[in-house]
Amino acid sequence: MKLVLIGYMASGKSAVGVELAKELSLNFIDLDNYIEQKEQKTIAEIFKDNGEIYFRKIESDCLNELLSEKNDIVLSLGGGTPCYGNNMDTILKNSKSIYLRTGIATICSRLLNETNKRPLVSEISTEKLPEFIAKHLFERRFFYEKSNHVIDTDQKSVEDLVKHILEF
Repeated sequence: MKLVLIGYMASGKSAVGVELAKELSLNFIDLDNYIEQKEQKTIAEIFKDNGEIYFRKIESDCLNELLSEKNDIVLSLGGGTPCYGNNMDTILKNSKSIYLRTGIATICSRLLNETNKRPLVSEISTEKLPEFIAKHLFERRFFYEKSNHVIDTDQKSVEDLVKHILEF
């Protein structure tokens, strides 16, 4: 069994993934962390040194690698992963996917203190962050909503979300 968590940055994919993996006694893998280990660079460094196109190629290669292995895992993706190349088709063929749908206000509040850790929003002012997120969510929703399951996360704890996922 491979469970893949999909959603925008700061939607709770990693937090939910860690707890879900514990409940299911599976390994948890954060795709961004996996890429950083393979490349021996942070995601921000990869973006800065090699650009987004290079990053998206590596990201796709790593996704394919993880989903083709025999191991059962809970995998948390980067927010853009499903939207590039054939990644969403690969996800749908090789796993059960769950979209953690999170509202703009919730995402903004979570990102305010960590924009410097997120390459895509590191240059965005606090005032322009909601508009940037809204535009991205609009563009990405088409891919995200192809997921096998969609869960609204606003006002729900990690424990509630894990419980809801375990029900299906």
